[in-house]
Amino acid sequence: MKEEQERVVRKTELLSRIGLSDATIWRMEKLGRFPKRIQLGGNSVGWLKSEVDGWLADRASERALGEAAAQ
Repeated sequence: MKEEQERVVRKTELLSRIGLSDATIWRMEKLGRFPKRIQLGGNSVGWLKSEVDGWLADRASERALGEAAAQ
């Protein structure tokens, strides 16, 4: 089986996928509530796609738990 290489998500793609502002993501990172960015060189940063996907999955799970508790 071929091992898949980890993909890096750049800021533009991240902002469109997450729907939060750059400042909000930065604040959440500092509070440990969002995956940490990785320095790619110079002023370039990115996030590991698997970590961002995991963060999104956690948000979806929290929503599902909240909906179940409300019933």
